[in-house]
Amino acid sequence: MTLLKTKDLTKTYKMGETEVVALNKINLEIQKGEFVAITGSSGSGKSTLMHLLGCLDLPTDGDILIDEKSIIKMSKNELAKIRNQKIGFVFQKFHLLASLTATDNVALPQLYGHISEKEARENAKKILESVGLSDRLQHYPYQLSGGQQQRVAIARSISNNPSIILADEPTGNLDTTAGNTIIDLFKNLNKQKNVTVIIVTHEPEIASKTKRIIDLVDGKIILDKKI
Repeated sequence: MTLLKTKDLTKTYKMGETEVVALNKINLEIQKGEFVAITGSSGSGKSTLMHLLGCLDLPTDGDILIDEKSIIKMSKNELAKIRNQKIGFVFQKFHLLASLTATDNVALPQLYGHISEKEARENAKKILESVGLSDRLQHYPYQLSGGQQQRVAIARSISNNPSIILADEPTGNLDTTAGNTIIDLFKNLNKQKNVTVIIVTHEPEIASKTKRIIDLVDGKIILDKKI
């Protein structure tokens, strides 16, 4: 089943008098349950592609279909609903709220989905336990290592049972051991929950641990291979 599809996806930016083409007519299909790496050097367009796939930005031209529905003409509220219910985000810098415990950070997206606070906190505890943080439920971000913070971020990303996880350089701020733990966690989520995982990375070693590599150069796909 095709979960994500792009049609001639194009994104341009104005830099003074110059028009920069970040993405140039990208045609791509990602199926339910795939584990994908989007690779490329700095400026290749990979982060721009992730932002578009995650409905964080809209293309200059072309289209994106999620579950066969075009996002181009969706309202801001419809796009926000997709981001909350269908897509889980994991970023390099964690983006945890410093004033909230691990449990409350994971519960927060559920509250936006109109789940009661009690149920959201109970769900959050179960999810944190599933990512190996049963002894860190009431810890604040400053009390956690980088790897533990990223696990909280992953727990938060799956708190609403999304069909897609988009991870932008998720191991970039971690040492090798912690980074491997995070990739193993993504593998398990992909295998056990059949969640589609898309990792943006410039590290070939990380990309090699996925099942499909899409390589970008100058806003174009130059390689798309299954491993």
